[in-house]
Amino acid sequence: MAPTSRLVVVVILAALLGAAVALDGGQARHARVFSFGDSLTDTGNAPRVTGGGPASRPPYGETFFRRPTGRASDGRLVVDFIVEALGVPHPTPYLAGKTAADFRRGANFAVGGATALDLEFFASRGLKPFVPVSLRNQTSWFKSALQLLGPVDGQRKIAATSLFLVGEIGVNDYFVGLVGNRTVGEVKTFVPHILGAIRSVVTDAIAAGATTVVVPGMIPLGCEPQLLALYQGRVAAAGYDPGSGCITRLNGLAELHNRGLRRTLSGLRRAHPGTAIAYADLYRAVTDIVVSPGKYGFRDRPLAACCGGGGGAYNFDMAAFCGAAGAAACADPSEYVSWDGVHFTEAANWRVACAVLEGSRGAAADDDDAPPLSNPWATTEAGRRRIGCVQS
Repeated sequence: MAPTSRLVVVVILAALLGAAVALDGGQARHARVFSFGDSLTDTGNAPRVTGGGPASRPPYGETFFRRPTGRASDGRLVVDFIVEALGVPHPTPYLAGKTAADFRRGANFAVGGATALDLEFFASRGLKPFVPVSLRNQTSWFKSALQLLGPVDGQRKIAATSLFLVGEIGVNDYFVGLVGNRTVGEVKTFVPHILGAIRSVVTDAIAAGATTVVVPGMIPLGCEPQLLALYQGRVAAAGYDPGSGCITRLNGLAELHNRGLRRTLSGLRRAHPGTAIAYADLYRAVTDIVVSPGKYGFRDRPLAACCGGGGGAYNFDMAAFCGAAGAAACADPSEYVSWDGVHFTEAANWRVACAVLEGSRGAAADDDDAPPLSNPWATTEAGRRRIGCVQS
């Protein structure tokens, strides 16, 4: 993987977020966010599913919130920065809400450890997910939340004025297989099933009235400290990318997912021409940082976790996971890309969010079905400035 001249994260997201903050009679087009996914997006559901977990204990949340909030980071996530840039309320974690008032400002259905696929898929392969929550569950929660918001016409108006963020999702499906000693080849067979689950959620959102849907792609799995530690000693030197130190075959799995996801979204655009459907390239955002960490303000060990007790090249050991006895956080998380070996630091999440808001000046060459951008920069400048991406 070669470094790029700048972070380019979204095929058409700049136009979407630009429209979201463009004022029309003093009203923002998007008034709220509905989000689905896993721990990269979960802002507080997982502790209510598991009764606790690492993200509910210090040092999680230490950088920004000064306390654990259920977010799997030292601070804010990408979704938090996007919400702040748009100037809309932070969506309520679904399991923390009860009334229409809780969800009228948006809802976050993401759960740390959640999979795209159902329990039955894994059980049929002798595997067990980390938590009993899939995209099907999250879609059911979304429909329940909508029903609280009034009659169908009102629900559709709410959906039409909302930004839907579907993912990232699927990383835990792959983790379950890989940690369960399945080969990369076996895990690759999960890809079409995962893409089908994502397609189903996007279709359900559109059926509910969504007009703007953003679908982030897969992160570079071969750059995850957890998997790098798992495969340490099992991969020959030639199996690592010389420019990044990431495991080439695992990144190939992520690239396969992303190619399929782009094709899936192209098909959805053709089927729903009245809906703006965007692909967000998280893979490129993260690999750019890993290849050139100093360029983005990180130290020269982008594959090592800030918080943990593993030591060594990756500072990862599941027996001494961040928040457990024997684990400790680094002195300055802002110098690290990985927070705990699985999730990103607030500093890395901010970089990705800034790249999302910067977007692309045109449709990507491999996404011919994406509509052309129209005046994407004039309307995103204020949002990017609001979260510090653009210096005054």
